[in-house]
Amino acid sequence: MTAADDFFRQRPRTRLQRLRWLLPVALVAGTALWVFGPKGYSVEITGKRWQLDIEIERIIEESSSAWCDEMPPGARVLSRRLVSDPRGQRPAPAEHCRYSAPEWRKWRIATRKGPASETPQWPDLELSDIAPPALGAEQPGKRHSYYELLLHDSNGRDWACLQPRADWQRWTTGARFYLQIDRFGTANCASLPAPR
Repeated sequence: MTAADDFFRQRPRTRLQRLRWLLPVALVAGTALWVFGPKGYSVEITGKRWQLDIEIERIIEESSSAWCDEMPPGARVLSRRLVSDPRGQRPAPAEHCRYSAPEWRKWRIATRKGPASETPQWPDLELSDIAPPALGAEQPGKRHSYYELLLHDSNGRDWACLQPRADWQRWTTGARFYLQIDRFGTANCASLPAPR
């Protein structure tokens, strides 16, 4: 009798025996999903708020260094020295300067915020009376807008999710939906459904 005959003489396996490997795989996969996968909770929108920011830039004196022939206009030389170019782009030693020069820099942020019941409006700006290019002159810079949904679940936990203004406007307080929450308790705001 050959090994092949032995193999075919074995009694047929039952369906349960054939699927017994499936139970451990399902348990491992389920445990991994429970531990590592996102968790979802039913949440309710309890409020909406907005915030509009404008960066205020000011001309200040900044220190830097460069080859003396590459300094920006209006720079004030603090020190000079003769050095060789470490990159080898200048064949002979040249003057390298430490200098200070006026530069526009972000100085502060003007903010206005409020609930959805108030129309979002940019903040009023109070700028310095000094005219550019003098030190201390100010000008408005970049604008940033934030529109948040305030979310609450039945376990007393709260989250806030930023939304584009158009979506934020369509959501209503009291709306409920399913939100994915990771194992660290962080809301996956990208899992929000489209506003109804």
